[in-house]
Amino acid sequence: MVRSLIVAFAVFVRMAGLLYGQSPDFAAIRRETVEHFTSLLKIDTSNPPGNETKAALYVQAVLEREGIPAKLLTHTEGRANLVARLPGTGRKRPILIMGHTDVVGVQREKWSFDPFAAIRKDGYIYGRGALDDKDNLTAGLMVMVTLKRLGVKLDRDVIFVAEAGEEGNSLVGINFLVEKHWDQIDAEYCLAEGGGGLRRAGKPIYMTVATAEKVPRGATLISRGTAGHGSAPRLDNAVVHLAGAVARVAEWQPPMRLNDTTRAYFERLAAISTPEQARRYREIVLPGKAPAIESYFRQHDIMHNSILRTSVSPNVIKAGFRSNVIPSEAEAILDIRALPDENMEQFFQQMRRVINDPQIEVVPNPGGRPTGQPSRVDTDLFRLLEATQKKIYPGAATLPYMLTGATDMAQLRARGVQSYGVGPLVEEKDQLLGGAHGDDEKILEQSLHQFVEFLWVTVREIAAVANP
Repeated sequence: MVRSLIVAFAVFVRMAGLLYGQSPDFAAIRRETVEHFTSLLKIDTSNPPGNETKAALYVQAVLEREGIPAKLLTHTEGRANLVARLPGTGRKRPILIMGHTDVVGVQREKWSFDPFAAIRKDGYIYGRGALDDKDNLTAGLMVMVTLKRLGVKLDRDVIFVAEAGEEGNSLVGINFLVEKHWDQIDAEYCLAEGGGGLRRAGKPIYMTVATAEKVPRGATLISRGTAGHGSAPRLDNAVVHLAGAVARVAEWQPPMRLNDTTRAYFERLAAISTPEQARRYREIVLPGKAPAIESYFRQHDIMHNSILRTSVSPNVIKAGFRSNVIPSEAEAILDIRALPDENMEQFFQQMRRVINDPQIEVVPNPGGRPTGQPSRVDTDLFRLLEATQKKIYPGAATLPYMLTGATDMAQLRARGVQSYGVGPLVEEKDQLLGGAHGDDEKILEQSLHQFVEFLWVTVREIAAVANP
């Protein structure tokens, strides 16, 4: 306990000096942040096809104007990755800052604004990629140029990666970098997307740091029957059997299982919640209470329901081609997000038992992101993230978090890099509308600027020479 207090005090003293004695001109940084952020939002890097080279060239030009060498590493034409490095003394292993340049596609008719116009309105900036992931991309860029301009002496290299293909085709991005250019990105720590937090009426409530993530492990259900005329219904109708299988899979709740990250998350969340919410978060570990709480989550809190278990969501059905023809085959595509330690062979065996229909074949998807151990919460970097949070978001709590989605940190964790997802705070009223992958995606300008400052303080502290 005494040692922990001494370490915490030392971190506080150093951070006080960083925030006040050696702070950059944040007013100027905010203006430049908006310039680069809106410029990157205006570059359409929808994946597919990606065209990430356009964004990589923009970032490269900014870095090289500051005297920071930045190289483009390309697996597929038009889809370049960028890697830049600020060298340190080498006394400590590098830290990697990462943001991806591609974004998901849009349905333009569903948007109130041009999704690639970077509209500023009522304190927000609208655009595809505003929260996923050109906020992290811009913040990382600003940290690099600020470290360079201030001539910060570093004990470890600071590496900046702008990767392609995160939204669905990591073969051209992080997989390519890990397999072919590992020496360029090998690091002790990584900071990337996946975290963030909540503010209520402008007040920070909590900040999440993603230390783990569920693993995409999809599958296809294939139903085969006899083709025939629709006027003579058949008992082996492929559509009917598929519908039954989909219904049973959708109703199935795989067993709940907590890990170190989710256990700590619920414990810390309980401390800042209403009494009723806190009771649920604390009692989820009690066998006699858990079933009722799980039922509540399934109906009213689907994100927490997903955090607790491997989840299955039937999202695509393919069947038939004419209304008067019974098809011989029908398919359903399942989005499966597995807990990091899930035994998938056993999981699919159980799924077949749940479906209980010999006419249905369960075909697991090949490949996918690797499984790595969750990042630790006892590292210098995680403790620093907690300390920085207290400065930038006073009064908030830091929650270790397991993402229900997937990021390119999975490939890094599989190689032993302690990786943490961070991001800007989102106003509570904006959680359901305008989020990542949604229509009218937007970010609060204030949250963007706070996040840049948060990332700057964290990287500066973990990487700088202690007594330059």
